[in-house]
Amino acid sequence: MNSNFSVITRKDYESHPLLKRLLELNDIPPQLYIVGTLPEITLDEYGRATPRILTVVGSRKHTQYGKSATEKLIASLQDQEVIILSGLALGIDGLAHSSALKNKITTLAIPGSGLGGKVLYPSTHRGLAEEIVNAGGALISELSPDTSAALWTFPARNRIMAALSDAVLVVEAEEKSGTLITARQALELGRDIGAVPGELFSPTSTGTNKLISDGAYIIGSEDDLFALLHLTK
Repeated sequence: MNSNFSVITRKDYESHPLLKRLLELNDIPPQLYIVGTLPEITLDEYGRATPRILTVVGSRKHTQYGKSATEKLIASLQDQEVIILSGLALGIDGLAHSSALKNKITTLAIPGSGLGGKVLYPSTHRGLAEEIVNAGGALISELSPDTSAALWTFPARNRIMAALSDAVLVVEAEEKSGTLITARQALELGRDIGAVPGELFSPTSTGTNKLISDGAYIIGSEDDLFALLHLTK
């Protein structure tokens, strides 16, 4: 991994339209370490970004159905002004990044670790992280570069993923999972939440189906995803 980190401190968030969103958090990151290119965005009168920032999250133990849904939905955004944000984790997160790269969509990763090559988590996605940076995307973390992943680092990074997004797409999630933490935090920030409905008795559908029953938008087609992002084909 490239070890050239840039650091942006809280006092400079205001001057960057994307990072300004972090000021909505109760627990604002004191600084961000970045490898790669942080995208420039513009905001419309409704506070929506162009390009739109879609955070995609889901189960580490995804099914074939979840994989197919992730790949097809992201592929539908190929010609749109959209950035895919996720957490570099195994499962749906990794699929979201790789699908974005395949379709030449800029993608941002916020791992649950520092960005140093020896600690970047998970280690099996260090090659993917390099691809993200080489394709014009970025890795972002509030943790110092040598900070290893720990139980507390994942919920902490989820709030950043939620804050930076225009909308959150949940593909698969168990009843109790970090994915739902991201969704709840995004909801508290006024972001739109979309969930892919799943098989009735599948453990990876329990969380998504509960989100839908609680009022999340049903994402059952490409058109549903475009509506979630306020995009037109």
